[in-house]
Amino acid sequence: MHPDVSLASLACASAQAVFQAGESGTVWRVVQGLVRLDREAGSERHPVQIAVPGDLIGTEALCNQPFRFSATALTACLLEAVIVADTQAQATLLQQALMQQQARSQDMAALRTGTVIQRITHFLYLLGFEWGHASQVPNAEAIRAALPTLREVAQVVDAKTETVCRVLGQLMPPRRRKPQASPVMCAAAA
Repeated sequence: MHPDVSLASLACASAQAVFQAGESGTVWRVVQGLVRLDREAGSERHPVQIAVPGDLIGTEALCNQPFRFSATALTACLLEAVIVADTQAQATLLQQALMQQQARSQDMAALRTGTVIQRITHFLYLLGFEWGHASQVPNAEAIRAALPTLREVAQVVDAKTETVCRVLGQLMPPRRRKPQASPVMCAAAA
């Protein structure tokens, strides 16, 4: 635990709002899961950044500014409130936020450019899954359980929902089907 982190934590279910653009509040550190930061445009949301474990969100609070983007749990996640004890802690957090911004900008570029399979593979990497070929997927059911909705994935990787579904089908082995009862032949049909 960081010395600048309080014991206040927030558990969020997938799709739960963390904070809205324009609000003021505290800085949060992502402990588990992924958080999506969006620019609001009327009724539409446009992904700007994905925060991963260890990242800070709401860093505008370090400069006494309202949140610029809305934050929503992309997956179930756990956040810890970050309390700024003094100007040295503030400077350290601002430095961390700057370095984090560069890394997450690279992630967003990888999520929005290249082939759809490359984008989805990078998204799965951010979720903590990595492999080279579908036969090497260690636990496809764990991946399926960790994924947000196909619509959310499609928005993040800038692809159609149908395309995301098709690519995930290519990347992962099919679901195991429950054994079906053998067909009973009707005496009348024999």
